[in-house]
Amino acid sequence: MSELGDVKTFGGIGALLMLIGGFIPYAGPILSIVGLVLVFIAVKKVSDLTKDNEIFKNYLYHFIFSIIAIIAVLIIILIGFGAIGGFSWIASLQDINITDFSSFWNYFGGIIGYALLALFVGWILAIIGAIYLRRSYNNIAKHTKVGLFKTTGTVYLIGSVTMIILIGFIILFIAGIIEIIAYFSLPDTLPEVDNKEKSKRKCPECDKVIPEDAISCPYCGKKLQ
Repeated sequence: MSELGDVKTFGGIGALLMLIGGFIPYAGPILSIVGLVLVFIAVKKVSDLTKDNEIFKNYLYHFIFSIIAIIAVLIIILIGFGAIGGFSWIASLQDINITDFSSFWNYFGGIIGYALLALFVGWILAIIGAIYLRRSYNNIAKHTKVGLFKTTGTVYLIGSVTMIILIGFIILFIAGIIEIIAYFSLPDTLPEVDNKEKSKRKCPECDKVIPEDAISCPYCGKKLQ
């Protein structure tokens, strides 16, 4: 298979499974996990091919913060549930009168407060994870010249930030679609790096990186021997 063939296949199919997994009952979570594994393989392969460890490292950080966000939300909810009385609180629901706001808030205010705290913490962690995802995909875009990866990372970040007003979930869905297209848009081989990008030569006058075969600096015009 071509240089980026595996990346295109694993990443495209994996991103597709991750997107549709949330809409399929029963088997959905399994499909999402399989998709995540495939995307991980794709990201690791492109990281190895480009010799850019930041690609995989940042994607791994994105995954870690996403998992921490889910765990943090669950822990805060469980702590809140225990703090208000646990199952005894549920049992007492049949005995309360919540016909007015005051009595409703006295009874449900505690659990609502913990729920809001959990959502806030999860939101912040999700944003941090999206920042790392954007860094990973920006690097993939840089090496593969597929600008849709950069778009994917940016849209994921916007979606994570706007989750607090719910529209973010729609934006995240759109980001997932763009991610699928980005992987299937990969070329068969990595683009050739131009002389300027490969060069380690610097102009002695302005200290900018210049092509190895330059006879004058393209920035300051200094003649070179």
